[in-house]
Amino acid sequence: MSFSFLIRRILGAIPLLFGISLVLFTIIHLAPGGPLDVYADNPSVSPEALEQIREAFGLDRPVPVQYVLWLRSMLVGDWGLSIRTGRPVLDEILTRLGPTMQLGGISMLLSFLVAVPLGIISAARRGSRTDSTVTLAAFAGISLPVFWSALLLQLVFSVWLGWLPSAGMKSIGDGSVSDRLLHLILPVTVLSLATIASWSRYIRSGMVDVLSQDYIRTAYAKGRREGSVILRHALRNAMIPAVTVIAIDFVTIISGAVITETVFAWPGIGRLFVESMNGRDYPMLMGLMMMGSVGVVAANIIADIVYATLDPRIRHG
Repeated sequence: MSFSFLIRRILGAIPLLFGISLVLFTIIHLAPGGPLDVYADNPSVSPEALEQIREAFGLDRPVPVQYVLWLRSMLVGDWGLSIRTGRPVLDEILTRLGPTMQLGGISMLLSFLVAVPLGIISAARRGSRTDSTVTLAAFAGISLPVFWSALLLQLVFSVWLGWLPSAGMKSIGDGSVSDRLLHLILPVTVLSLATIASWSRYIRSGMVDVLSQDYIRTAYAKGRREGSVILRHALRNAMIPAVTVIAIDFVTIISGAVITETVFAWPGIGRLFVESMNGRDYPMLMGLMMMGSVGVVAANIIADIVYATLDPRIRHG
C-alpha cells in the first residue's frame, strides 16, 4: 500500500469528522429538554443562579455560536467541563478509559482466540454435525440480547451458585489480582459471546470460499497435510473479509460497551455515556461520541493497511 494512499485517507477523514461533529452537535441540541432541567426542577436553585449556570457553560448563546466555540476548543485539546460533575471532560473520559480498555481488550483477545478455531473447524467440516453445532451456537450467540445474557449469568453464577461477584470492578477493601480477575469473568463472557458468534461466521464464510480455490486443491494434490494447507495457505486469505468487522468491533467495544458496563456496574466509558445521557451532559456526550467517531474512522484506515499486509495482491494507488 502506497504512502500517498494513506495520506489521502487521513486527509479525507478530516471533512468527514467535521460533518459528523456538526450532525451530532445539532441532534443533541434539538433533543427535548436540556442540561439544566435538573436544576430548574430544584426549588432551592433561584432563577438568578440558574441564569449564572447557563452563562458559565455558554448555553445562553445561539447554537451555531456554541458549536464554533466548542469546535475551536476541541481542536486545541480543551473538551470543556462536564455539566454534571464540573470536571474537565477529557479528564473524566481518561479516568474511565482504563477500565474499558481492560474489559474490552480481554474480551477481544478471548473472542479472537475462540472465533478463529471455530470458524476454521466449521469450514473444514462443512456439512458435518460439527459444522451444524457451531452454526447453531453462533446463531444463538448473535440472537440472544446482551442484557438477557448478562442478567442470566448474574442470576446463575452470582445469586444461585455464589461463585462470582455480580458487579463492580473489585470488592471493597480488596484490590488483589485474583479479586479483579473474578470480577472480570462475567462481563468478559457476556461481551465476548456475540463477538465470537459473529466473527466465527465471517471466518467460516471466508474459509469456505478459499478452500474451494484451485491453489488449495493443488496443495492437497501435492500431498500437503490438511492442517498445513489451512494454516499456511488458506487462513491468511480467509481473514481478509473479517478484518473490517474485527477492527470496527474493537473500536465499538472500547468506545463503550453500554449495556454490559451498566448491568455489571463497570466504571468504564459505556457507563459514563449512560450517566451523561441521563444527566443531559452535552459536553461529555459530544466528547464521547467524537472519540468513538474518530476511532471508527481510524479503524477503517487500519483495516486497509491490514488488507495489504494479508494479501500482497491488493495495491492502492
